[in-house]
Amino acid sequence: MSRTAGLIAAAVSTLLLATLSATGGAAAQGCRNSGDFASWLNDFAREAVASGVSERAVRAGLSGVAYQPSVVKRDRAQGVFSQSFLEFSGRMVAQYRLDGGRQRIQKHAKLFADVEARYGTPAPVITAFWGLETDFGANTGDFPTLSSLATLAYDCRRPEKFRPQLLDALRLIDRGDLNAQDMKGAWAGELGQLQFLPSDYARDAVDFDGDGRRNLIGSTPDAIASAAALLVHHGWRRGEPWLEEVVVPADLPWDQADLDIRHPRSQWAAWGVRRRDGALPADGFPAALVLPMGRLGPAFLAYPNFDVYLKWNQSLVYTLTAAYFATRLAGAPKVGPGRGQPPVMSLAEIKDLQTRLARAGYDVGRIDGIIGANTRAAIQSVQIKNGLPADSYPTPELLRRLP
Repeated sequence: MSRTAGLIAAAVSTLLLATLSATGGAAAQGCRNSGDFASWLNDFAREAVASGVSERAVRAGLSGVAYQPSVVKRDRAQGVFSQSFLEFSGRMVAQYRLDGGRQRIQKHAKLFADVEARYGTPAPVITAFWGLETDFGANTGDFPTLSSLATLAYDCRRPEKFRPQLLDALRLIDRGDLNAQDMKGAWAGELGQLQFLPSDYARDAVDFDGDGRRNLIGSTPDAIASAAALLVHHGWRRGEPWLEEVVVPADLPWDQADLDIRHPRSQWAAWGVRRRDGALPADGFPAALVLPMGRLGPAFLAYPNFDVYLKWNQSLVYTLTAAYFATRLAGAPKVGPGRGQPPVMSLAEIKDLQTRLARAGYDVGRIDGIIGANTRAAIQSVQIKNGLPADSYPTPELLRRLP
């Protein structure tokens, strides 16, 4: 094993020492790295071999690895999901993606039919992810995956997440699915046409084209079938809907609009919720009402399959956009603006609101301008206390009510 460690150290130490000297070791918000990256990498190599990865795969995977300051910078400065749903979905569900998705569903009709027969996942659902993640395989990323993962596994912010990912990336090499030089993707280590993290790849990837490799980068059949398998792993229910745009009345028990609260469609119908083109079925099928921009903006019923989207990505803006994109590919019309003009607050205003909520004793998580689950829950609590419609959406009026 010492020979393997020596090869890795020789490959990375010169560049690493220069990089760490120039960056001061990657100190940043809330944590500070300690120790030498090259030494850390040698320790990791020993751990990988001890866990069953071959020395050959460890040498192949780690010999060219280098610390990536740009990856750490990106990890600590994410902010794309501070956009509103209409802003983000309007940009991401562009006409060219709708056209491209429909063309690919038609082009790969037999493949999608075979995948749905096996896994129960409809073509529009997979195609929407395919389009949003990589523009149908055109932009899979050019970051060196193993260096990105090693950097994030070493970094102090989230090592518990990325250390297993790096180990599973080496297992992909060991299994023969990918070569180390082919492993390029997104900055956080996602790979292939559907941007799988290595642990998802190792667990759920499928050799659907029968060539003996699970190649989610170069094989469209493998990528599509593997996405279906991942969705099933997360709980996809065959033959059931995932999201449906609805129209809501002016008066509703707004505190019931929450992803964690489900009522039968008959109850939503009794409260005046309806489809854009008619009445809701008055049945017992469970659904949650989602108001991504409050009671005046677009409204959706989210069905149990929508939970699977939240396991793919925890951002509500992203998951709603992906699910909405899939409904468009399945024939739904463009989303409506809602019942009025929902107020849109700036990033600075939302950060100010989060700061005031935190000062008042609410747990909003990071002060980042992103309206996550904690921030929404705090907003709703303040709305209830102040007699405002409790739709969990921030407004200038709410900001004025907080000291």
